[in-house]
Amino acid sequence: MPDDVRVAVQDRPSPDDPGAAVDVVDLAKHYGDVRAVDGITFSAAPGEVFGLLGHNGAGKTTTIRMLTGRTPPTAGRASVDGHDVVADREAARSSLNLVFEDQNLYPRLTGRDNLKLFSDLYGMPPARVDELLERVAIAHAADRKVKTYSTGMKQRLLLARALVNDPKVLFLDEPTRGLDPASARNLRDIVRELSGAGTTVVLTTHDMTEADELCRRVAFLSEGRIIALDTPRELKLQVGRARRARVLLEDRSEHVVAIDDPADDRLARWLDGGRVLTVHSDEPTLADVFVALSGRSLDADHPDDEQEAGA
Repeated sequence: MPDDVRVAVQDRPSPDDPGAAVDVVDLAKHYGDVRAVDGITFSAAPGEVFGLLGHNGAGKTTTIRMLTGRTPPTAGRASVDGHDVVADREAARSSLNLVFEDQNLYPRLTGRDNLKLFSDLYGMPPARVDELLERVAIAHAADRKVKTYSTGMKQRLLLARALVNDPKVLFLDEPTRGLDPASARNLRDIVRELSGAGTTVVLTTHDMTEADELCRRVAFLSEGRIIALDTPRELKLQVGRARRARVLLEDRSEHVVAIDDPADDRLARWLDGGRVLTVHSDEPTLADVFVALSGRSLDADHPDDEQEAGA
């Protein structure tokens, strides 16, 4: 981390808080000499949308796999809805569900039959299927085979499947990757509704705009460790970039000007000359924060990326 960047790791509620929906303390996963997750601590409150952000191989997916009981941790502990994910694995899994990035549906079955299969496994009444199809806005295609669905429709069906057991905690791994803007917006609206109804959502994403829009707090992971944790707003403010404005002139040219630099008087001159169409704040983005903290972009390859992908 560059010396001039100081972003405190803050966590609310504190670890070991009995009221936390997700509670993680010193959690680690090692594969030989590779530390895919290297002792992370955080918690998420009921109804919170909590973001795990970082580059490929940062440890996001491995963390989700440990929290959902799919991979045992090497060290540390974690609980979901008050149940230890190792010692009380089945109780924890009954309180959660997840949507992984891979769309593992049954393409030759209809959407309704895909959902009914999982509804029956959880012992839910038949009405639950219709309720969820309506909720994710694919009831009109319920009796079509899934192989005819668009990517966005498949993702909504996966979300409906993850809601079958009315989970207290929902894990979403890159939920909008590959979706068109309308489908992505629909899914984000559902996430907000779930949060408002008290469901805790743990979200991994490469989309910093999405994280900024949805998450109450975010944790940046880099090389298996949390390097910053706070609200998106606080993280952006603490990077400390000088205030700037993005100015659109009447000739449709766009310029970035420094607000606090007395030597940069372009905005005043353009305003006096009546040339300004719009002025907007040009604050740092979460992507800017990540680069400042880690010294690398979210898209940069990392030697351990394949290790996490195969975790």
